[in-house]
Amino acid sequence: MQRVQAEATDHAPWLSFIGRRFLSFEAELVVHLPQLRRYARALTGDRAWADDLVQDATERALGRAKAFRAGTNLRAWLFTIMRNLYIDQLRGRRDIAVDDETAPWRQMAAPTGEVDGLVLRDVQRALYLLPAEQREVMLLVCVEEMTYQEASVVLNVPAGTVMSRLSRAREHMRVLLGEEPGHNKPSSLKVVSRL
Repeated sequence: MQRVQAEATDHAPWLSFIGRRFLSFEAELVVHLPQLRRYARALTGDRAWADDLVQDATERALGRAKAFRAGTNLRAWLFTIMRNLYIDQLRGRRDIAVDDETAPWRQMAAPTGEVDGLVLRDVQRALYLLPAEQREVMLLVCVEEMTYQEASVVLNVPAGTVMSRLSRAREHMRVLLGEEPGHNKPSSLKVVSRL
């Protein structure tokens, strides 16, 4: 193996650099797969669709690895690819409406015997009642813990728009979960204060 690598660097020094860069790209992409899968599950509400979406996004990212600029945010780039694919798939799936009353996440059962499971189910249902653009921001900032700037890159909107949508999403969630709007009691929603 060392002999083959030595020959590759002797004859084409650029080959080892490209190989190392691509392998590190692949390794870094693999690190982000659980986050991509979690976001896809939250977007789609369907395990199989989410897995397909992650696979499609990974395939597209690997196919366009040369288009990724080293030193920029790979995570945001991957989330952008996946979000764009999701939008394309929604357009192609006219028979599935994300906000439809018959959507699978509306009937999800809570884990039996767990109070936390009931709270989680309520939060999950409330999340899917949010308008899509508010839900996306809530997922990126509160679940994926992206900064406002990272979320703005993924959504291709200014950071101020991200903050505004997040504020409206939080207020809407408070109403949906039965909390008083604008009330200052401790909230079950995570407060993120970072740019």
